Amino acid sequence: MQRNNATFNDSLKVSRMKLFLIAVLFIVSAGSLNAQSHGTVFEHEVMQSNILHKEVAYAVYLPFDYNTSNRNYPVVYLFHGYTDNETGWIQYGEVNRFADKAIAEGTIPPMIIIMPNADSSWYINALNGQENYEDFFIKEFMPAVEKKYRIKAEKRFRGLSGLSMGGYGALIYAMKYPNLFSAAAPLSAAVFTDDEMMNMPQDHWDKFSFPKLYGNFPPGKQRLNNAWYQNSVLKIVENTPADNLQKVRYWIDCGDDDFLTKGNCMLHLALTAKKVPHEFRVRDGAHTWGYWRSGITDALQFIGQSFHL
Repeated sequence: MQRNNATFNDSLKVSRMKLFLIAVLFIVSAGSLNAQSHGTVFEHEVMQSNILHKEVAYAVYLPFDYNTSNRNYPVVYLFHGYTDNETGWIQYGEVNRFADKAIAEGTIPPMIIIMPNADSSWYINALNGQENYEDFFIKEFMPAVEKKYRIKAEKRFRGLSGLSMGGYGALIYAMKYPNLFSAAAPLSAAVFTDDEMMNMPQDHWDKFSFPKLYGNFPPGKQRLNNAWYQNSVLKIVENTPADNLQKVRYWIDCGDDDFLTKGNCMLHLALTAKKVPHEFRVRDGAHTWGYWRSGITDALQFIGQSFHL
C-alpha cells in the first residue's frame, strides 16, 4: 500500500512538473511573440529638398517583421495637424501602439507608416510661390521614401490619412492625384465652406497662415479667388467628374462637437449628390487627441482593406 502511494505521489510530482514546464514555455513563447510584434519607430529622419530649399523631417513606423523579411509593404502617409510636426502622431497619437496591436490581431495588414513634417503649409503650394509643399511631396518626398524603404510603389498599395490640417491634406492629394492613391481616411478634416472662409475673422485668417496661401484679404468675397477654389475640397468635388472621384475610397470621420463638423457634413452631402461611394462617421467627440486616437485603427483598417481589393 505504501509502495502504491509512493508511486502515485511520484506520478503526481511528474504531472505537476510537466504542467509547470508547459506554463513556463507558454509564458516564454507569449513574451517572445509579444516582443516580436512591436514595430520600429524612427522619429526624426531628414531629407534635403531642392524644391523647398531646406531639410524636411519625417517619422517612420516599420512593422515588426520588416527586418526579418524580404517582402515589400504597402504604405500609409499619415499627416499631422496645424502647429504640430512629424512627431505628433507618435508622441500624442501613439499610432505605433495602435498599429502594433491591429497588425498582431490581423485587423490591418503589416504596413509602413510615413509621417512628414509639413509645418504650416496646409500640404499645398503657397500663392506667393515661396513654399510649394504639394510639389515637394508628390515630386520629391514620395519617390525618395519609396526608394529608401521597401514600399510597394503603386496606387493600389498607397493610402492617406491625417487629422485636421492633415485630414485636409489627405483629401486634397486623393482628389488631385486619384491615380496615385487607393484610399483616404481623414479624421476631423479641415474642410471649410465658402461662407466660412468669407466670414472668418481676420485674426483667425492670419493665425491659420491663410494670407500666404490665398492672399492677405479682409473678410469678404475677394477671399474666394482662384487660389482658394483650386484648393477648396468642396469646390474640387463640385468640379471633378464623378468617375475621377470614384477612383479613391473615402472614409470621413469627424466628432459631433468638432468646429469642423459643418464642413465634413457638407463634404458627405457633396459626395452623396455625385453618387461617390464613401463611409461617413460622426462620433461623440471634439477636436482632440482622444478622438483621433479612438479613430485611427478604424481609419487604418479601412485603408488596409483597399490594399486587398
